[in-house]
Amino acid sequence: MVILGIDPGYAIIGWGVVRYERGRFMPLDFGAILTAAGTPFPERLEKIYRELTAILERHHPDAVSVEKLYFQNNQKTAIEVAEARGVILLALQQAKVPVFEYTPLQVKSAVTGYGQAQKPQVMEMTRRLLRLQEVPKPDDTADALALAICHAQYGGSSVKEALLNRQAKGRARL
Repeated sequence: MVILGIDPGYAIIGWGVVRYERGRFMPLDFGAILTAAGTPFPERLEKIYRELTAILERHHPDAVSVEKLYFQNNQKTAIEVAEARGVILLALQQAKVPVFEYTPLQVKSAVTGYGQAQKPQVMEMTRRLLRLQEVPKPDDTADALALAICHAQYGGSSVKEALLNRQAKGRARL
């Protein structure tokens, strides 16, 4: 199974493509979509869409794992991230790829076995599971890879199998 993990944002959108077979992870590609501050926001959204579409065309993932939004403070940032996330979800829908959303707690649990793990612990376990020399930078890229790992860990459960089957049936009707 090829899984694309996405850490949504509007300045930095982390992404990582992982193959998961027979209980082993293999990183295929990863990086970040960067949009420059000061660029008109609609242009930033267009760049996110264009680059994500190219990633989808290059890798043809079987599933996409996206982090659920969670904000404590800045409402302006929350709105802009939500708008960028909408563009991301549109690109995924147009590619007809099943999308699964995970909370930070679920990602931490899947990657480290402990839902209260600190960010450095998650990043180090991501590096180890993918057998990388170092933790990918920027952090958003490492987070995206952790999201792909999270889906691989949960993807085999009966709950996720049912979701995959239901989404596959929905695609077949289109």
